[in-house]
Amino acid sequence: MSAGRICSRMVATAWPNEPVRVAARRMAEQEVGTLVVVEGDGAGEAVGLVTDRDIALRCVAGGLDPDRATVAQIMTRPVKAIDEEASIEEAITRMAEKGTRRLIVTGEGKRLVGILSIDDILGLLIEEAGPIGRLLEKQSPRIVA
Repeated sequence: MSAGRICSRMVATAWPNEPVRVAARRMAEQEVGTLVVVEGDGAGEAVGLVTDRDIALRCVAGGLDPDRATVAQIMTRPVKAIDEEASIEEAITRMAEKGTRRLIVTGEGKRLVGILSIDDILGLLIEEAGPIGRLLEKQSPRIVA
């Protein structure tokens, strides 16, 4: 299975020069904890990620004014990305190597197509483990119970 197949294709975005408070409001409105920071009209290349944790630690705890501080000041960069055709195994390896819970998923021309989180991968593993659990339950009911 490919990274592009299980990634979230609905990606909330932010721009480097917008105030942190505006980005935080967008997170609240869209009920997300991560925004992909893009240049240009939103179809541009991803240049960073900003998370609710970045806002709490780098802005608020760092003593920055969320109305004056920009997303660029607190975002995580460089972007850790993976091609949408890459395997889930490759995505897991890349996450482990880079020490990240999220990867930007790119398509042709490095265009942003989605975001893959460790939660997406765990969801897939749980889904795939279901039939194995049912098989074990049928073969050895005492083990599962």
